[in-house]
Parts: sequence; structure tokens; C-alpha cells
Amino acid sequence: MPQPLDAIPNSIIDQAPKSWRPYLQLSRFDRPIGFWLLGLPCVMGQALGRIGEGFAKYDLFLLALWLLGAIAMRGAGCTINDIIDRDIDAKVERTKNRPLACGAISTKQAAIWLGVQLLVGLGVLLALPQMAQLVALCAIPLVIAYPFMKRITWWPQAWLGITFNWGVLVGYTAVTGTISLAAVVFWLGAVFWTLGYDTIYAMSDVDDDALIGVKSTARRFGDKAPMWVGWFYFVSMTLFALAAWLELDSILVSRCGSPGYETFSYTELPKISALAIYAGLPAFALAALHLYKQKKLLGYGSPDFIAIFRSNRTVGLRIVVALACIVFALWRLEHIYVSWEWNNFLRGLLWNRCFPEIY
Repeated sequence: MPQPLDAIPNSIIDQAPKSWRPYLQLSRFDRPIGFWLLGLPCVMGQALGRIGEGFAKYDLFLLALWLLGAIAMRGAGCTINDIIDRDIDAKVERTKNRPLACGAISTKQAAIWLGVQLLVGLGVLLALPQMAQLVALCAIPLVIAYPFMKRITWWPQAWLGITFNWGVLVGYTAVTGTISLAAVVFWLGAVFWTLGYDTIYAMSDVDDDALIGVKSTARRFGDKAPMWVGWFYFVSMTLFALAAWLELDSILVSRCGSPGYETFSYTELPKISALAIYAGLPAFALAALHLYKQKKLLGYGSPDFIAIFRSNRTVGLRIVVALACIVFALWRLEHIYVSWEWNNFLRGLLWNRCFPEIY
């Protein structure tokens, strides 16, 4: 069976039995970037929620759940999308070779495969803490509605961002049992990130979408799409940074005067937050630089929109690394603060040099 134009060469599908290939294509195993972009927000939410307590062995179990859940639910979402869009896909050059569009499998077979993937997703859901289960269930209407958004609004990418990044809230809730302002702000940052990268993806289909009447932000913005992508990315990174600061601030304020932290004082909080943020700054800066490069590439000649879109896996990984560095830095700083002579060690050795204006 022919390969879709945006499939990667030599994927796992090429080694699979021929009878399996249409189903694996339906779930986009030949385009694994979607697994990354669905799973990484869960990891980001998990890391954000661990800023206060540090990582634990349970986090490895959660990582396995995010991996399995991302594969199953991204596949299920794509299957639903292809069932609904099978007539549209047949008219678009990039999608005309998808299994349903080209007739490789029937709608009934696709529906059965959808059921299998949903069962796997149900297993992942039941393995999560109860509060995280409730948050995850709230995403179901969003997933079902998404395929119809391109028919009724110029902003289907915004709906995708809301839906695809719901994992931020699920991941955060899985480790904290609640949803904080920082988690919501980070989720909004991820929504704008998706608005940017999926606008780039839609730019590869602008001509076909115009012919068949499918709406997208790429069509809505036209020649100004690269500028809008840049603004979306700027807002995204700003919200990511704000969310990390909010989480740090709320954690440190809550610990002032609590058992084991009697030496904490409110005057020290800005410095603790700053040093923890500095630990994640290199990875965060590299992520921002990568997004800036994406925006610049859109302005040169005939850019490879699909390749630029796929490179957002690197951005997501760098943001995860930045959050992990903040988690480890805060854990270490607190250990030094509580266990050592704070005034003699940090003030004399380090902080007076970093923040002389405070004293």
C-alpha cells in the first residue's frame, strides 16, 4: 500500500506484517512525532508538580503510563479523525494515501481498531490516581469535537492545543492531587506552543485546504502566518517561565516557618527562587532559541514545513530538562539551607556575590 507523503522512511511499519500495516498507519506509527507531542505535556506537568517534593520511584511508573497512553490515545484520536475525514482526506495530496482514504481498510475495521486502542487507554486511565482520572476524563469531549473544528472555525489549531496539552493538567494532578494556578498557566503556555507548531503543519496544506473549504490558522493568517507563529511561541515561553516561577514561589512561601524549615525567611525567598530558576535557564534558553530558529526558517525560500513541525520534539525535551533541573536545584538548595549553617556558608560564599544589593 502507498505511503502517505508525510510519513517517515524506514518506520516500524515497514518491518510489520502486511496485514498490520494499514492499522499501524491509521495510528500514525509512521509519524511518531505525535506520540512525543502528546506524551511530553504529561511529563512536563509531572515535572512541574515535582518542584516541591523532588522526584520519586513512582515517577518511573508514571513515565511508562504516559508512553503507553500517548501511543494508544494518539492512535485512537487519529483513527476517529480519519473515520470522520475519510472523504476530505481522499482529496488532499498529503493525506490521500491514508488507509481509509485509499480504501485499504473499511470503516468497520477502523472502528474495531479504535475500540482496541480505547481499551488500552482505559487501562492507563485506571492505573492513575483518582483525581488524575477525573481530569483525564474531562478531555474526552474535546477529543471527539476536534475533527469537526476545521469545518466551523478558523482556529482548529487552538482547539488542538487545548486538547493535546490536557496532559499537563493530568500529569500535574497525578503527582500533587490538585490543580494549581501554575499548572493552568503552564497548560496555557503549551496551548500557544501548539498553536505555533500546528500552524506550521497546516501551512503545508494551505492550497488543498482552500480547494475543499477546510479552515485553519495558516489560511486565516496567509502571508502573515510566520509572524503569528513567532508571537505564539513568544507567549508560550513567557507563560512557561511564569508558571515555573509561580510554582516555586507557592512552594517556598508555604514552607516558611513549617517544621524543619524554621530558618526560612521571606527575605530569602527571591534568592532561592532565582537560583533554582537559573538552574533550568540554559535548557529553557535553548528551547526558546530553537523556536526562534523555526520562525526564521519560515521566512526563507520554500521551507520544509513538516520537518520544522517535527523538530518541536526537541523543544519539548528541552523544556522537560529545564523543569527537571529546577526540581533538582531546589531540592539541593533546600538541603543546604536546612542542614548547613546557612549564614556562614551561602551568604558568605555565594549569595552576597550574586545579590550584593539585597544586603
